[in-house]
Amino acid sequence: MAGADPSASFIAPIAPERTGRVASDSFGRQSELTRAAKIGFLPGIRAMDPQKPTLDDLRIKRSDQPATHSPIRPVAIGLCILVLVGVVIWWLTRPTAIEVRTAVARAVASGSGERTVLNASGYVTARRAATASSKVTGKVLEVLIEEGRKVKEGQVLARLDDTNVKASLNVAQAQWESARTAVEEVRAQLKQADLEFKRTVELTKQNISSQADLERAEANASLLQARLARQERDVTVAERQLALWQQQLDDLIIRAPFAGIVTSKNAQPGEMISPVSAGGGFTRTGIGTIVDMDSLEIEIDVNESFINRVEPGQPVEATLDAYAQWKIPCKVIAIIPTADRQKSTVKVRVGFDQLDPRILPEMAVKVAFHETAGAAPAANRAVLLPKSAVQQQDGRDVVFVVQNSRAERRAVKVNNTSGNESEISAGVAAGEKAIVNSPAGLSDGVKVKEAKP
Repeated sequence: MAGADPSASFIAPIAPERTGRVASDSFGRQSELTRAAKIGFLPGIRAMDPQKPTLDDLRIKRSDQPATHSPIRPVAIGLCILVLVGVVIWWLTRPTAIEVRTAVARAVASGSGERTVLNASGYVTARRAATASSKVTGKVLEVLIEEGRKVKEGQVLARLDDTNVKASLNVAQAQWESARTAVEEVRAQLKQADLEFKRTVELTKQNISSQADLERAEANASLLQARLARQERDVTVAERQLALWQQQLDDLIIRAPFAGIVTSKNAQPGEMISPVSAGGGFTRTGIGTIVDMDSLEIEIDVNESFINRVEPGQPVEATLDAYAQWKIPCKVIAIIPTADRQKSTVKVRVGFDQLDPRILPEMAVKVAFHETAGAAPAANRAVLLPKSAVQQQDGRDVVFVVQNSRAERRAVKVNNTSGNESEISAGVAAGEKAIVNSPAGLSDGVKVKEAKP
């Protein structure tokens, strides 16, 4: 048995009933086992003759079992069915868009593109206005002005009685002429004294005249020289006295201090006029009032609580009570740096951009202080909307605006309502579409569609 073939001893015990089945399977797997032996999976067969089958070629691999089915697949299919059913249900029950009518918000018309930050009232005043009067007290002799008449600077307005002043002027002139004559007289005497002194000097040298005569002639010449100097000074005094009375005479003529228009005539010929009030009702303090129409401006008393809304150079729109439809462009000239403790106001000066003959002093005027449009966002500009677009909800004014095909609820501030339109200063910008006559069921975020006109 030691020399027997090991493969023969291994084949012998095979049962006859299994031989047929094993043989039938061996032919189907022969080629597979042969390829496995070639690549080295069956090392025992590699040593054997490839023409002789062995028992290893007839073995059945236990690992070749049919795969079992996973339970995940039915669950996934069920979930897909549920999702599909849900989508169908949502599609059938989805909310439909509400059809609404809209109106476009229109910006409030403003020539300067500005919004009002403060309203106030005041009066037109003249920066240059004066009551023409005289320097001295006197009786009015002639008045040459009338209300509404234009005058030039230096033009004669009135004359006062100059009888007494002219008399004093004539006396002063006579004194001046007398002083000049006296000077000529003294000058002639001095010339004669100089000649006598020279003659006495020559005679003294010839011992004809005494030393006393020489001293007397010298003293006389010196005396006349001093007298001439005094007389010349008297002439100067007389000239100044004459100029003084001439000035007083000129002061009795009242002239216009600047060019302008006479707005009032306060005196008549025969009345007394004085630069200071003398009491009583018979003495006037001036002939008339002249206004420089090129200096007209507006004076406004602004409540000190709102003075922080005003600044120099700020644009202003003025409206005269006499011309309610005429909008006059102006600007702030200055804010007077003091307050009135009794009225709690601060005075503000407003100048006209361009003057007009229709603007008169003391006219009542209403002004609107504006803020430059570039400094304010578009949403803060006043817009106009139909009154039906504004609703009351929770005690507040609201407007529904169409945004991305949905209704957007906004709180707004209504300035005023006129006719069928409301002016809104905050909450809606110009160009946005607001829903008018809101239908039932409209709320914030609801999908809407605009009705065709």
